[in-house]
Amino acid sequence: MDALLAARLQMAISLGFHIIFACIGMTMPFLMAYAEWKWLRTREQVYLDLTKAWSKGVAIFFATGAVSGTVLSFELGLLWPSFMEHAGPIFGLPFSWEGTAFFLEAIALGLFLYGWEQLPKWVHWGSGLVVGMAGVASGIFVVAANAWMNSPAGFDWVNDQAVNVDPVAAMFNDAWLSEAIHMTLAAFISTGFAVAGLHALLLLRDPRNQFHRKALRIAMTFGAVAALLQPLSGDYSAKDVARRQPEKLAAMEGLFETQQSAPLTIGGIPDPESQRMNWGLGIPGLLSFLAYGDFEAEVKGLDAFPREQWPPVLIVHLGFQVMVGIGLFLATVGLLYLLFCWCWPSLLNRRWFLWLVGISTPLGFLAVEAGWTVTEVGRQPWIIYHVMKTEEAVTPMPGLEVTLILVTGIYLLLAFVLIVLMRHQIAVVPGLYPSAGSREDDAGRSRSLKNSSANFARYN
Repeated sequence: MDALLAARLQMAISLGFHIIFACIGMTMPFLMAYAEWKWLRTREQVYLDLTKAWSKGVAIFFATGAVSGTVLSFELGLLWPSFMEHAGPIFGLPFSWEGTAFFLEAIALGLFLYGWEQLPKWVHWGSGLVVGMAGVASGIFVVAANAWMNSPAGFDWVNDQAVNVDPVAAMFNDAWLSEAIHMTLAAFISTGFAVAGLHALLLLRDPRNQFHRKALRIAMTFGAVAALLQPLSGDYSAKDVARRQPEKLAAMEGLFETQQSAPLTIGGIPDPESQRMNWGLGIPGLLSFLAYGDFEAEVKGLDAFPREQWPPVLIVHLGFQVMVGIGLFLATVGLLYLLFCWCWPSLLNRRWFLWLVGISTPLGFLAVEAGWTVTEVGRQPWIIYHVMKTEEAVTPMPGLEVTLILVTGIYLLLAFVLIVLMRHQIAVVPGLYPSAGSREDDAGRSRSLKNSSANFARYN
């Protein structure tokens, strides 16, 4: 196998796994903290049980995310030594801050997990909130480093060397804000819908279970609000890409010819050889408007760039279509949820709606993977946009096929362990938990609550 291909595959597999762990690590602490806040305000046992159950999930994903992130940090130096030689001193600042945020997250998580009886109740709740805030900050710092690869700043490139380095300008490059907003919202969407979908599927088996019902409400609220905000972020990001990386925009839309009133293409299969878009539905002028705010504006096609600088058009276009399609679907489901909450609460219990939410369980993560593919593959052939090509940065070390197999095995093992742990976590949800609308008397309900609390106490 070609060394460049092996290195790319290894990096893609590592990032593909880690980004899921990162999204969950950014979002779940907020669900956990919100559940505890509800318990502190209402003293309803279900919210305490939710908090403790979700805190175990946060701990599991924190551990797996730490492992996968450590592998990635080694891969940057081992697979791309030339890249790190030049880029390390420039974009090292966000990575150092990411490390600080990671340690803060670890400390706060330790306080939350082991401070139930030792900390004042609101201090304990605050430690859970800090876990979420540090997780989001950690994600934003990593995204800032990636944004620098798409929009290099903070240095002058002279004789293949970086001079006049300004790490602050590099960190706050032109792409960091749009990427950070888009990625943070994507994390809340994917995790919110995944958690809500899981509890919706469990509600289909036990329709009156209050534990799953409350969990669905909390997770779905976070996911729905983020899903409705994401189209605004997407519009901001698209305009930013049109300005900074016009060839990426052309690949996203499969636009081969520079033209005014450029159409927005829905679906379709681009053919780079014939330079045609097959079977796509084009809406005249809409791409020009979305990119530049003018239906008559000119949009550069791929013909405006040397052929060797084209991104892989088919992969980028299909990834973009998948991301947008799923995003619009989840936004629609989120809108239905909020409308039902406000106007027709009884519809939230209908089986068809629970199935709709259940079907959404994996879709947010599929959209994240597709969007990350668009971001990374759409930058090719550059590892640092218009500065260094990917083929120039790859290691000359032989035997990358072996490390590819090894790393793939590590991530598959992590995934297996994660599935086993989460299945156990779900199984611990107390079966005796009182269902809404059950006919048991007050004494029986009290016994069930006591058994539920004892079960969680033993588990925690």
